[in-house]
Amino acid sequence: MTATTPRHRSLKMSSIALGFALALSAPVSAADLVISNWDGYMAPDAMAAFKTATGVSGEVVVHATNEEIMGKLVASGGKGYDVVFVSSPFAEVLNKLGLTEPIDHAKVPNLANLYPEATKLPHDVGNAFSVPYTWGTTGLCYRSDLLKVAPTSWSDLLAPSDDLKGKTTMLATDRWLLAAGQLDKGFSVNETDPAKMAEVKELLISAKKTLLAYDDTTFYSKLVSGEALLVQAWDGWCNYGIAEKPEIKYVIPKEGSDLWVDTMVVMKASANKDAAFQFINFMLDAKNHAWAAQNIDYKVPNKPAMESLPADFLAKFPNMAMPVADLVKFEQLRDVGDAQRDYSKIVSEIKAAQ
Repeated sequence: MTATTPRHRSLKMSSIALGFALALSAPVSAADLVISNWDGYMAPDAMAAFKTATGVSGEVVVHATNEEIMGKLVASGGKGYDVVFVSSPFAEVLNKLGLTEPIDHAKVPNLANLYPEATKLPHDVGNAFSVPYTWGTTGLCYRSDLLKVAPTSWSDLLAPSDDLKGKTTMLATDRWLLAAGQLDKGFSVNETDPAKMAEVKELLISAKKTLLAYDDTTFYSKLVSGEALLVQAWDGWCNYGIAEKPEIKYVIPKEGSDLWVDTMVVMKASANKDAAFQFINFMLDAKNHAWAAQNIDYKVPNKPAMESLPADFLAKFPNMAMPVADLVKFEQLRDVGDAQRDYSKIVSEIKAAQ
């Protein structure tokens, strides 16, 4: 089982990417295609297999976070990149900036492999400018053997019992940290009303006093060691803990989850758009997409790929078998535009609070 390196899932978006305009240069490559992706997010031999299948050579450059690649794309106008993997709110921003090429469905026949629900995602209904690659939920990951009562609510994390205080962690990234409070309050995960966000801030400041840490990358290891007993987690990363210790379990709280989606986009500045569409089509091949599900332990929006997963794999990681109809009931994280500045300010105040 292969786990990705520290999770790329960082969503500190500023208003229409103003904060991304860093003086960063585009890559220089002799390859036909330049693909920017997170480390470990596709098969190590994917580009070699793609060249064998199509005759097109490709180079993969790695970005650690959404912000990192957004800085490069904004600074270069997208030049030097052909296909980029970004989380859906960032795909929205890129599209608003005019940096994405419309997806030519005629050149990506494997779009037919997507679940119908994956063609109707709110950030891009009809896959006009992005193609979903992975999707999932955020919930509670916990040691079932060490907790007296299994968690069922976000309040179990945000207002923990005395035996859990100092043994919980929350995600450090703005959108997910806030989402826990938003969901607990019954608000939208894209809520921007100042009065409601003030309530969320107060709740999360109170919760901070009970935490072991804010942690985006080692929380599942803390569960394995027993240092933490209950953590906020992305479903796939909870699976990394389950792989090491079956007593670790994952649950979506009764108040719900966000629906996160990672996507592939083609840059308008690409000089190799036909080859870029060939690459996306290659990644949507059921066998290739199934690799992602089995090796990064994330659900993929590819029907034949998910149907090909072994029964013992699904039994080991029950959240991988979540019905698509249940998954898409949750609200998708969206670009909140100028309100992201308010989000960042609130998170800074939460983390600075004593």
